[in-house]
Amino acid sequence: MLTYLLVALGLSMDAFAVSISSGICIPDLKPRHAIRAALAFGLFQFLMPLGGWFLGGAFKALIQGFDHWIAFGLLCFVGGKMLLEGLEHRRKAAHPEACEDDETEVAGKRRSILDPLGLLILAVATSIDALAVGLSYSILGSPILLPATVIGLVTFVLCLGGCEFGKRLGARFEAWAEVAGGLVLLGIGAKILIEHLASRL
Repeated sequence: MLTYLLVALGLSMDAFAVSISSGICIPDLKPRHAIRAALAFGLFQFLMPLGGWFLGGAFKALIQGFDHWIAFGLLCFVGGKMLLEGLEHRRKAAHPEACEDDETEVAGKRRSILDPLGLLILAVATSIDALAVGLSYSILGSPILLPATVIGLVTFVLCLGGCEFGKRLGARFEAWAEVAGGLVLLGIGAKILIEHLASRL
């Protein structure tokens, strides 16, 4: 069980970081938003190991060469979009007379990370490593239901806490919230890419 918990903690760190950035970027984060985000990340962290286990060794050969590029591309897309919108928000905030009519639009964009499509992209991107873990369990002939459940539950709890932590942090650093959130996502994508490339050296 300890091994399962350690694996779960390792796999959930990316989703945890994304949850923190989500909390930062939504100053008026509601409990339902945090629960929805935590459920999305936890669900995919549960499903991906199951999918990897059932697909088995054959699929591992297909994905291990580019799984890091998939995660990197998805996170860079979402993080880059958030970063650009954050910089634009900062520019408009410096010239309030030019953006009064855009206030509602900007507020809507700041919440886009919790839209269903945004959540889906982030949940998939941060759970690709869990797919690989499921594949490894399959190759070893180990059961998957218990570890997948532990991974999903740990991710849910951490992401729920991450949203709250980000919300409290955002109250102090709201001005750079979107920029910081975008950089976090870009950093996660770069970490996935660097770790994979380093492991092949």
